[in-house]
Amino acid sequence: MAVMKVIEVLANSDKSWEDATVKAVKEASKTVKNIKSAFVQSQSVVVKDNNVSEYRVNLKITFEVK
Repeated sequence: MAVMKVIEVLANSDKSWEDATVKAVKEASKTVKNIKSAFVQSQSVVVKDNNVSEYRVNLKITFEVK
């Protein structure tokens, strides 16, 4: 039986939500091992001068505890 743990991570990107998600997983994997999945809990944007300037994601990352 595997024991799993879930952490919440926030990330941003000036390109896209997908890029923010990739950045979040990549950064989390530097200190968290055995990542199994990531669930995008919410997405938002920052608007400046009537244009989207930043994409933000709130992720739940699941990893196996060894």
